[in-house]
Amino acid sequence: MGEDKKILFGKYETGKLLGKGTFAKVYYGKNLESKECVAIKIIKKDEVIKSERMMEQIKREISVMRLVRHPNIVELKEVMATKSKIFVVMEYVRGGELFAKVARGRVKEDAARKYFQQLISAVDFCHSRGVFHRDIKPENLLLDENEDLKISDFGLSALHEHPSKGGLLHTQCGTPAYIAPEVLTMKGYNGAKADIWSCGVVLYVLLAGCLPFQDENLMAMYRKIYKAEYEVPPWFSSESKRLISRLLVADPDKRLSIPGIMRVSWFRKGFKRPHAFSMEESLFERFDEEEKFMHETIKKSPSSPACLNAFQFISTMSTGFDLSNMFEDKKKAGSTFTSRCSAKVIMGKIEVVGKSLGFKIARTKNFKLRLLGPSEGRKGRLSVTAEVFKVAPEVTMVEFSKFSGDTLEYIKFREEDIRPALKDIVWTWQGDNTILHYDDQIGVGECSSSKQ
Repeated sequence: MGEDKKILFGKYETGKLLGKGTFAKVYYGKNLESKECVAIKIIKKDEVIKSERMMEQIKREISVMRLVRHPNIVELKEVMATKSKIFVVMEYVRGGELFAKVARGRVKEDAARKYFQQLISAVDFCHSRGVFHRDIKPENLLLDENEDLKISDFGLSALHEHPSKGGLLHTQCGTPAYIAPEVLTMKGYNGAKADIWSCGVVLYVLLAGCLPFQDENLMAMYRKIYKAEYEVPPWFSSESKRLISRLLVADPDKRLSIPGIMRVSWFRKGFKRPHAFSMEESLFERFDEEEKFMHETIKKSPSSPACLNAFQFISTMSTGFDLSNMFEDKKKAGSTFTSRCSAKVIMGKIEVVGKSLGFKIARTKNFKLRLLGPSEGRKGRLSVTAEVFKVAPEVTMVEFSKFSGDTLEYIKFREEDIRPALKDIVWTWQGDNTILHYDDQIGVGECSSSKQ
């Protein structure tokens, strides 16, 4: 290969250099046990620590890639680290960038449709997990050996959090020719609608072999983007022309949504919605190692659940008193209840209930359970995390959150299955009581669902 082969952690053999950036190099690698080909990004810690922005970008990219496991998204295999380096092991995609294909000219309409279908399917899945890519372009779309598309590079992505400033994003980022007009303003933008615009530009590029908005003068190009001014080549079919005209709309509120795209007859031709990866194994491996890297702020002990301080507890349990912005660790959307039972009793009860519903159960360290649904849903298998925290000597708090799967399926699981099944160990559910009185007398050693 012309490169010295090295063995990492006794598990991966590294080979040729695939690419490099300011802070990282990417090498071809092979899993010594499974013989699977991988790409290994090696990041020097001392260099990224100097740049707070770069460290946040790396942390965000790893967090996001853990969330979005889908056939048309480059898969994160695992994250490892030494004192000086971070090793991010990813799926190796052999076919290179989609950009290399379109750089040679436009592609046939059927091929463009296939790539666009796969792109929209993956972007839809990302949005269902609260992830907005914000840099969709052919350079970030890879092709595997079967000519299937894979989205890569989530370094500029954003995660949806509790609405602030109207729930809009405000960071101006992306590649100028693919950026949505509303991103260029200072008024904030909807991440999902901005991604859809970029997808529309990609479709145009596939069919035309050139960009819809281009000018040597950047401000002139921005003016075209603001007004959505572009020319349609004569070889575009009437259906594809109509679809693009509904995607490249300057007003984001009038832009076609992903459900709307999926109803268009041009898009539906030959479309088969892929399932998200079965995450039976990937959900349950190496969570503690990765969570240490992500710098969790709550210190955990192997013999007892994590302890929440009073402010965290009140802001979690009170619907009208949200202090989440004061803390670095932001709670995932989910359901929370308090109990007078011990962590051991609670986890045992959740396991029994989960198994009775057909879920597979895995215990991780630090008083966490992961429940994996019995069947594939619209967004893949439903996976739920249950985490136990200690609040006071005789008060335990449990938080449920959706890790993967469809949100409506999760809500049904939460409201119709879990809440009724756990009623004998629950003291109060989040929102059922707005104030909890710490001076209530709680019987020592007692496990009761009654409220004092």
